Amino acid sequence: MDAHEVITSAQNRKVKEWASLLERKGRDRTGCYLVEGPHLVLEALKAQAPVRTVVYAQETGVPAELVPWRENSRARWVAVTQEVLRKCSDTVHPQGVFAVVEKADPPADVLFARPDAIGIAVDGVQDPGNLGTIIRSADAAGADFVLLGKGTVDLYNPKTVRSTMGSLFHLPIVHGDLLDLLPAARERGIRTVAAVLDAEQSCYALDYRQAVWFVVGNEAHGVSPAVRRLATDAAVIPMRGGAESLNVAMAATILLFEAMRQRLISNP
Repeated sequence: MDAHEVITSAQNRKVKEWASLLERKGRDRTGCYLVEGPHLVLEALKAQAPVRTVVYAQETGVPAELVPWRENSRARWVAVTQEVLRKCSDTVHPQGVFAVVEKADPPADVLFARPDAIGIAVDGVQDPGNLGTIIRSADAAGADFVLLGKGTVDLYNPKTVRSTMGSLFHLPIVHGDLLDLLPAARERGIRTVAAVLDAEQSCYALDYRQAVWFVVGNEAHGVSPAVRRLATDAAVIPMRGGAESLNVAMAATILLFEAMRQRLISNP
């Protein structure tokens, strides 16, 4: 494929392959996913993610913030029509550029790489926006990784990718079985804290200055019983108002920032 190729037909074989990445079946088959919009494409390029192709609107050209990367990235750059952009977008108004990126698959070893790591383990979260926000909060709080347990929504769902705002390129995101990995963490002396509504102790009563993994669960059912049994601790986020519970992404954010707060106080 020429670096200056132009594709005008939505029936082009390559366009059909790109459009297939909007569905999990296509992503699983190709090992690739889409990131859409100048900000996300720029974040992918800056993080040296494995970007295969950058596709932009022929009508408007390469977005200004991406121009310096055109000659300095290994990606192939292809101009297309608005019809092609619409076919490869799941948004109402395509943003004029998208990239095809190879999936990352960090090994489970990264979970144990730092002796004082902060991590967040996700047990069956189903909403892509929630997962994306959890990843973004983990990045903002300086967490070392996000661990996605079985039953969790696809990381590379376009809505999840958008919700991360580029944070999926900033820290390792590992897929694994919590039923295996939580016991492995316990053996290494890592505190694992399941966020549950009926816990007796407050999340603010625990010490997070050493290695800690927070475990958050499904929007409707919370942390599964099997996973909860394997955690070293269960904790509740105290609430004074009338709300029954917090959104899972908000709960994850509170826990992560409490760990950050404790560490900043002890190591200013």
